[in-house]
Amino acid sequence: MTADNTLMIEDWNGRVGESWRVHQERLDDMLAAYGEAVLGAAGARPGERVLDVGCGAGATSLALARAVQPGGAVVGVDVSTPLLERARERAAAAGLDVTFRCADAGADDLGPGGYDLLVSRFGVMFFADPVAAFVHVRAAARPGGRLAFVCWRAAVENEWVVLPQRALRDLVPAPPPPDPAAPGPFSFAARERVQSILDGAGFRDVAITPFDAPLRFGRGDTPEAALDDALAQAADIGPVSRLLAGQPDDVRARGLAAVRAAFAGRAGPDGVIVRGAAWIVTARA
Repeated sequence: MTADNTLMIEDWNGRVGESWRVHQERLDDMLAAYGEAVLGAAGARPGERVLDVGCGAGATSLALARAVQPGGAVVGVDVSTPLLERARERAAAAGLDVTFRCADAGADDLGPGGYDLLVSRFGVMFFADPVAAFVHVRAAARPGGRLAFVCWRAAVENEWVVLPQRALRDLVPAPPPPDPAAPGPFSFAARERVQSILDGAGFRDVAITPFDAPLRFGRGDTPEAALDDALAQAADIGPVSRLLAGQPDDVRARGLAAVRAAFAGRAGPDGVIVRGAAWIVTARA
C-alpha cells in the first residue's frame, strides 16, 4: 500500500465499501453494458490466466472465470474487504473457482505472475502513482500479455454526475474542480493522459476508444418506483451523497427532492436512464 492511497483504502473498507456492497446488485445492473464492453475487448479464452484489477464485488471476475474454462484461472484483486467478502459469496454460489486477494494492485504482491490477460472495470483510476502502478501490473503479465480496461471520460460528459449537480447548485456549494492528476473516478478522463501513463509504463499497441452507453440508475415496476430506487442509491453513493454530506436536515430534504425532480425527466418503463461516457482501453505488455 502506498502512503497516498491510505485514505482511499480506508474509505473502501469503511462506509464507501459497505455502501457498494449493499447496492451491489443495482450497481452491477447499472454498469452491465460497460462490463460487457470491456470483456468483449479483453477476449478471454479457455485456458488463460487472468488478473482482474479492482475486482470489487466480483462481477467481472465471475464472467472471466466462465470464459477461461476449461483450464483457465482468474485472480481478483481489490483493497476493499467488504466487497471481496461479497465476491467470495457470489463465486461460491455460482460454483466458480476464483481466487480473491485483498491487495493494492499497484504495489502489492500479485501472485506468481505470467498472466495472459489483465482486466479492469473502473478499477485503475485510483492509483496514487499510475505509471508506477502500471509498471507493477505489467510485470505480472507474460511478455505480450493483453491489457483491457474501462474508465470514465470527463465528468461533464457523464449525465449521472451532471444531472444531480445541476439540481443541487442553488442549495449547496459546487464542488471544486478536481485535480486531473489526482486519484479519482475521472483521473483518466483525458485520452492523452491515459496514453502517456501506459507509454511510460512500457505497454505497447495502446488503443483508446470512446464508449457511450446508458446507465439504468433506478429500476422498478413503475416510473415512480424507479425514481424511488434511483434516489435511494444516489443518497448513499456518488456525487449526491458527497454534496449533501453534513448538510442540515432541511437542506438535505430539499436537495433530495430537487434530485428526484431531475431524475423524473429520465424515468420511463425501463427505469431511470442516464447517459454515461467512458474509454475502452487495450494494450499489450
